[in-house]
Amino acid sequence: MSQLISGIAKLSPFLKKTAVDDEDKGDTIDRGTVAGGGHASRESVITKNQLRVSHALKSFIAKEGILSEAEVGLDQEQPTSAMREFLDKPHINVPPGAIDRNHPLPDYYISSSHNTYLMAHQLYGESHASAYEIALYTGSRCVEIDAWDNDNNKEEPKVTHGYTLVSHIPFRQVCETIRTVVDKESSDGIQAAPIMISLENHCDVYGQRRLAHIMKEVFGDRLLSRAVRDKGTREQEGVGEHVTLAELGNKVVVIVEYHLPNEMASSDSDDTDEEDETSKQAHQQYREKKKATNSGTIVPELAELGVYAQSVKPVNNSWFEATLQDSPHHHLINVSETGLKMQMPANSARIAVHNSQHLMRVFPKGTRISSRNLLPVPFWGLGAQICALNWQTFGASIQLNEALFAGSGGYVLKPAPLRLGGTGNLNTGRRKKLRLHVAGATDVPLPKNRDDEIKPYLTCTLVHPNDLNNMPPKRKTAPYKPHKVTSFLHKDNPPATDPLWKEVLEWEYDDNELVFLRLMIKSDDAFARNPMFAVAAIRLLYVAPGWNFIRMLDLGGHETTCTLLVRFEFEDE
Repeated sequence: MSQLISGIAKLSPFLKKTAVDDEDKGDTIDRGTVAGGGHASRESVITKNQLRVSHALKSFIAKEGILSEAEVGLDQEQPTSAMREFLDKPHINVPPGAIDRNHPLPDYYISSSHNTYLMAHQLYGESHASAYEIALYTGSRCVEIDAWDNDNNKEEPKVTHGYTLVSHIPFRQVCETIRTVVDKESSDGIQAAPIMISLENHCDVYGQRRLAHIMKEVFGDRLLSRAVRDKGTREQEGVGEHVTLAELGNKVVVIVEYHLPNEMASSDSDDTDEEDETSKQAHQQYREKKKATNSGTIVPELAELGVYAQSVKPVNNSWFEATLQDSPHHHLINVSETGLKMQMPANSARIAVHNSQHLMRVFPKGTRISSRNLLPVPFWGLGAQICALNWQTFGASIQLNEALFAGSGGYVLKPAPLRLGGTGNLNTGRRKKLRLHVAGATDVPLPKNRDDEIKPYLTCTLVHPNDLNNMPPKRKTAPYKPHKVTSFLHKDNPPATDPLWKEVLEWEYDDNELVFLRLMIKSDDAFARNPMFAVAAIRLLYVAPGWNFIRMLDLGGHETTCTLLVRFEFEDE
């Protein structure tokens, strides 16, 4: 009965809307998406000639003295040359130092994909080699391969998500797809950054040898199979300065597992929360098989390919409290978001100091079976280089990932406090105030099944590394609605798809180099969740001065003709 009453209550048109807006929503990522670093790093598919500015915004620009009336072209349908130049001006300025490649590898954030082979859901989606092409083309530089023995053909291991209904693909085919991307980048003359492969091995001894053989065969000299410096150097021994990004060139760099003594029996321990009894039994059988065949040991042929990254799952806190016990050379701490959050914020500074010298990979907790993502910003805040994100949909975390890696080749230099010799603390101790001056937007994109009866508003969230509970402060404009009956009384009365807000949104926050702003154009719909039409995310460190048009993206991360006119104003408190 209570369920029936609850259902009727939801249908009542007289009750106040209480549904929580789903601002993490995103549509499917495809080859047209600009995700991990594409938004400002490659040539726009929509030219400035395809963009327009509403008459109301032209009037605003002239009134504010941004451009003169002649430059604005109030009575011209097509943008003037001055307006085209204004439209084409980038809303961010990426400092050259942020993409300099002459620093040690641990000094960089790396745009990274989790379960890259999946096209959809984590438990019953489809595996496809083209998913690697999409992830790499849209900005990812670290992809994940889950390799398993193939009972039907021991010579050809397969890639799949274990103990699920996910389909599988040949390991060889995945390698061939990655090779094709490397070759295309080279032929296009792109100064490509290395592609890292996070290899999750589930194969027995013979299967591991096949993995190593196939990678050497398929990648050839594209594969980093030995140290790039001369033998006998301290770097090769793992005790000197790490290899630089420039020295790696555009090689394929493999992250190989290294098993510590007393390591947890299941490398998937965080992925068991949502399993049914059958899956749990299969997991147990797999663990027993590994123990009986000693297949938990990585064979030398495969281990030697982990030249600069050997992945370990820590068994205690020695990795950040002192020195990692039984450590391999160039260890990489591979930890779930849950495991890492347990150490934050109490040990954040010490973890950040560790990450100034060694790599860290953070992967989503196992309960994220719908491909929703961890929030990467707090982990970036303690210097974690690889925050592995599900690359299936253009949700909030991928939008923030795009903001960090915009204008880069998928590698961005970490702030100085998070590099070798830094304090590990990003906060400067100062308070900042942000005033976002919002003028309006032009050409708000609408879904095909939606008419233009919308009441658009801009809502923005300030994302800060200190926010471990994902509760970013939100500010929003009033909904815009054109005047209909009295339209003749209003000089500027643009349609709903060209909203005019003329508002100022304010935030106060702790000064930090990793603060982001997410901007979303939504509609204030009655008796329903407020739909989202266009999104953008910006790293505040990159904000360009003055008034700028932000090129908004749709929910799949594709460029649109929608532009948002804003000005960022910063003030020390």
